[in-house]
Amino acid sequence: MSFSLIILGLISSVLFGGLIVSFLNATNNSQMIKFSLAFSGGFLLAIIFEHLLPDIYHGGAHDLGLYILFGFLIQLILEYFSGGIEHGHVHVHKGQSLPWALFISLSIHSVIEGLPLGNQYAGMQVAHQHVHESLFWGIIFHQIPVAIALMTLLMNTKLSRLSTWIFLFLFASMTPLGVLLGLKFTPEQFGLDLHIILAVVVGMFLHISTTIIFETSENHKFNLLKLTSILFGCGLALLLY
Repeated sequence: MSFSLIILGLISSVLFGGLIVSFLNATNNSQMIKFSLAFSGGFLLAIIFEHLLPDIYHGGAHDLGLYILFGFLIQLILEYFSGGIEHGHVHVHKGQSLPWALFISLSIHSVIEGLPLGNQYAGMQVAHQHVHESLFWGIIFHQIPVAIALMTLLMNTKLSRLSTWIFLFLFASMTPLGVLLGLKFTPEQFGLDLHIILAVVVGMFLHISTTIIFETSENHKFNLLKLTSILFGCGLALLLY
């Protein structure tokens, strides 16, 4: 996949989520969004075990598990400030001010997850042929429900409609920014294993995907449609690659 298509796809996925809220009057509480979250959780979990983890440990350093744990803990810290919007969990109060801590922590998350994609175009070699393409689609499917939750929140703040779209576009630019940073700087330049950044992102995704799967169920009980969405996400990830 070309570099320009990756950047375009990352930005478009967020704007698409905003359009769903703005023009279809969907919210992060609608059943459609809950099912899309469940689907994205299943997709992320499948690519973690089928593609990302095998690539990390193929010729990588033996202590990469520590970086996976580090990524898991980073996500815990980020969610302390974001309130869990990464997995569609957001509290909306009409007329509230823009929650800067939420926006900044969500942006940091997006920048980090874009770094491994940039490493690929900086010459990073991977053992699994499709690992970065599956990572790309994992980010895409994850970003859409996140964008819906964020747009729902932004539209209930004191911001004007124009300002709402400007902030959504700023958020849409964060993962591409991470890609550009990953293109410019790689772990190898600092004498580190090439798979370190990917390991951190896997840890973050592991936290998000498992949280999505359990939090998209009422009282932590699955219904058939949500279970089907999760299985469909897992199945699609396995079939595509």
